[in-house]
Amino acid sequence: MSGTLNKVMLIGHLGDAVKMHYFDGGNCVGRFPIATNESYTNRQTGEKVTTTEWHNIVVRNKAAEICEKYLSKGDLIYIEGRLKTRQWQGEDGATRYTTEIQATDFTFLSNKAGEGNPGVNPGAQTSGHSVNEPMQSGNVQENVPEEDDLPF
Repeated sequence: MSGTLNKVMLIGHLGDAVKMHYFDGGNCVGRFPIATNESYTNRQTGEKVTTTEWHNIVVRNKAAEICEKYLSKGDLIYIEGRLKTRQWQGEDGATRYTTEIQATDFTFLSNKAGEGNPGVNPGAQTSGHSVNEPMQSGNVQENVPEEDDLPF
C-alpha cells in the first residue's frame, strides 16, 4: 500500500457557539470546540472515571453558515474531516502550534423538538445535500433489488 490516509470521525457535544470569521471575497470560516468522553471503571477502586478530550473543529463557507445557524452549545454532532496543524507567532514572539479538524462532512444528531420543521435535519450532511432535506435513518437505498447476481 503506497497511499496515506488522514481521516477523523468524531461524535461529540459542542463546547461553545460557532465563532465566525468573514473574509474579503465572501468566504468565511467557522470554529467551535467539541468534547468527546470516555468512561471506564478503575479496577483498584471500583470508581467510574470519565475523561473528556477537546477537539477544535473548522468548517468553511456554506457549511460554516449552516453550523452557525443551527448549532448551539451542548448539541451533539457527528464530524468527519482531516487533521491539520497550524503554526503562528505569538505576541511574545514564540512559535505556537495547534491541531484542528478540518471538517469535510457533518451530521447534526441533537433532536431539536419544537424548533423548525419536525422530521427535518437542518444540516443533513454537507456533501451536497439540501438544507431542508428530510432525515433518513440508516442507509436507505431506493430501487435496489432484493437479491443480487454476485457469485460470492
